[in-house]
Amino acid sequence: MTEPLVSRMRAFGTTIFAEMSALAVQTGSINLGQGFPDSDGPAAMLDRAMDAIAGGGNQYPPGPGVPDLRQAVSAHRATHYGLVYDPNGEVLVTVGATEAIAASVLALCEPGDEVIAFEPYYDSYAASIALAGARLAGVTLRPVEGRFTFDPDELRAAVTPRTRAILVNSPHNPTGTVFTRDELAVIAELCQEHGIIAITDEVYEHLTFDGVEHIPLATFPGMRERTVMISSAGKTFSVTGWKTGWVCAPRPLVTAVQTVKQFLTFTASGPWQFAVAYGLRHEMGWVAAMRAGLQDKRDRLMKGLALAGFRVLKPAGTYFVQTDIRPLGFTDGLELTRKLPSLAGVVAIPTQVFYEHPERGAHFVRFAFCKQYEVIDEAVGRLKRLG
Repeated sequence: MTEPLVSRMRAFGTTIFAEMSALAVQTGSINLGQGFPDSDGPAAMLDRAMDAIAGGGNQYPPGPGVPDLRQAVSAHRATHYGLVYDPNGEVLVTVGATEAIAASVLALCEPGDEVIAFEPYYDSYAASIALAGARLAGVTLRPVEGRFTFDPDELRAAVTPRTRAILVNSPHNPTGTVFTRDELAVIAELCQEHGIIAITDEVYEHLTFDGVEHIPLATFPGMRERTVMISSAGKTFSVTGWKTGWVCAPRPLVTAVQTVKQFLTFTASGPWQFAVAYGLRHEMGWVAAMRAGLQDKRDRLMKGLALAGFRVLKPAGTYFVQTDIRPLGFTDGLELTRKLPSLAGVVAIPTQVFYEHPERGAHFVRFAFCKQYEVIDEAVGRLKRLG
């Protein structure tokens, strides 16, 4: 029998997250690989989910999402960013941001279209683009003065007559970069000049550090009407398993995305939707405290990684620290991370798997700091063996 998997998906096997998480379990290693916190979100929000279950909110919610959540998302966008979205037609609830990204790419890209993404990129981007029959055009982020950024000329050169969309992830996974106003202005200018749709993955919007501001691309002049703005509750409220996300965009774009989304999952996460609506209205103070704690954990892990011999790049946002492994005598991150459980009893993620051109990121390894202090301290102690 020939390979049953369609050709456009044969490059996508088991995700690196599944591989490394399984390795952590098999070896009893500390998992600083996959980006999920090891503590729960605000107690009152969790109680709202249990109340919704006990109160009968267990059947199909409306396809666009529970009205209460759509209204809460709309109010959140207005309060935090001055962006006004009609909850009845310009807000769509999805099964996490991953579904929102996939549905957006499938809805808006024809076979043969090109989609620009900044490499390293979250691995679902390439898979979603392949499913749509489109082509990914990678623009590389490189360290400049301690943070990852792009060359505006390289971005401009990536635009062709086939460019349909650009995927913009800020705060950026896996580098921790938060795009500046000047960087976003370059992207906005290109989108308007060439008629490009922006699909913005903003799931880490509230997880920025050192006073760095997250600026949505949709706030730039002329960009609201051509931006599909995506976020979710998972990272904001430490409930990654709830898989509750949303799309905010002009009505024609939301209608296009919903047309695809309805045949992927139609709807899901009924009880969680009620709870997330509560969270957006009442638990942003909890989020601010959680962000402060994450900044402290980031600093703690960075210090330990540096003492272990890594070159550490300071992230301005997200859950992740990027390290350069060459000072330790390694040049292949995939090889090192597969050996790391036996060398030090720790699991991390090789950054090269997030590149269109893996050799450009072969010397980087990503560590997650969204863990308890004692977990970080134990991991740091183990990593000292590398020195």
